[in-house]
Formats: sequence, C-alpha cells, structure tokens
Amino acid sequence: MSLKIGVPSKGRLMEKTFDWFGERGVTMARSGSDREYAGAVEGVQGVELVLLSAGEIPRELAAGRIHLGVTGSDLVRDKLADWSVQVAEVAQLGFGHADLIIAVPVAWIDVDTVDDLDAAAAAFRKTHGFRLRIATKYHRLVREFLTDQDVADYQLVDSQGATEGTVKNLTAEAIADITSSGETLRANHLKILSDGLIHASQATLFAARSAEWDPQTRAVLEELSEKLGVQAKL
Repeated sequence: MSLKIGVPSKGRLMEKTFDWFGERGVTMARSGSDREYAGAVEGVQGVELVLLSAGEIPRELAAGRIHLGVTGSDLVRDKLADWSVQVAEVAQLGFGHADLIIAVPVAWIDVDTVDDLDAAAAAFRKTHGFRLRIATKYHRLVREFLTDQDVADYQLVDSQGATEGTVKNLTAEAIADITSSGETLRANHLKILSDGLIHASQATLFAARSAEWDPQTRAVLEELSEKLGVQAKL
C-alpha cells in the first residue's frame, strides 16, 4: 500500500509545497493537465500524491483516507473539533503565513481591545435588541477565542464571500478573518483589535493518526521523514 500525501491542488500553496519538498530531494509534479487531480513523486519509493483543495485536506486526514497532508494550520484547527487527537503536526513549512484576527470599524474609536468589544457588544444589544454580528468563515476558532475572553453578547454570521465587505454592506458589525498584509482591511475602513489575534496560521505538514499505518507505510514514512529532516510522531 502506498503512503498517500494530500497537497493543495492549485495556486501558490501548491507551488510553494512542491518547492519545499523539492529542496529536500523529494520532487512532486502534477500529472497531465491542470484539471487532473493526480501527481507523481520522485525521491522516495511508495509515496502517492493526491491533489485536493486546502479546505478538503483536514477532512481527508481526519477520515484516514490520506496519511499525510499539507494545509493551513487554521483550517485544521477550525474544521476538526479534536484536531490534536485526529492529526499530528509534523512540520511547519514556513510559508502561507496569515493571521486570523478580529477587526472592527475604524470609526469605533473607543474599541481597541477584546474587552472594549465586549462592552460595545453589550451596549449594542441594549440599544438594538439583538446581538452584535461578527462575520466569519472560522466559526469554531472564533467562538473558542471569544469564550476564553468571556465575550458573550455576539452572534457569528457565516461569510463565504468577501468577509471584509460585510460591515460596509450592513450584514455584520465586525469581522473575524484571515489577513496577511492588512491592506484589504484598511481599504474597507476596518482596524484589527490590539489583542485580537486568534491564530497565526501557516502551511503545515500533518499526519493522520487514523490512517492505515501498516509496516510498509511506516517504513515509507520513516524514509520520507529522514529525507525531509522532520519527525513524525503518531
């Protein structure tokens, strides 16, 4: 049985992942056309490349359908309830950096911290009769963060499009989203809370604890880990 490794199927994440492995003597390449989600691996025998969207990889790891996977650490933490039980973090790859943050309108001059947001949320509910809305794609991570900070008077609204535009469009009062440069936030007149960093994400190599790790795949993992200079503890 081959050791299956899931890699993002397109864009800079795929290219950077191929580069990272290639620099360590493991060559990855897409097979055929850009529409084919299969690839080839050279440098270690018994490794099968599976090209998936970055968002699919956490689910495939949790189900044990792939042995290893490269995706954002934010996606694993948000999509898997008990992520550390389901997967093992093998290596941070040093690219794909993005911060999951909470941002509010620049016009809210008295709101700079999460405590300020808590007070603003309570005042908002008293004034408007409903909870302050925070638009996000990252429900689990945001809810856990705000619970830890004792913020209660809010509701999360799902955003699958341009989250930064939800405040301007009056469908939310604040947002929690991924940002790398902050330019889009500034363009939409939003500011990051000074203590509003929820998670500093980057591309990470994970191993699936529930995958079928027979003697053959374990031997491949050992050889691959040695070549990559990492340690995989399942």
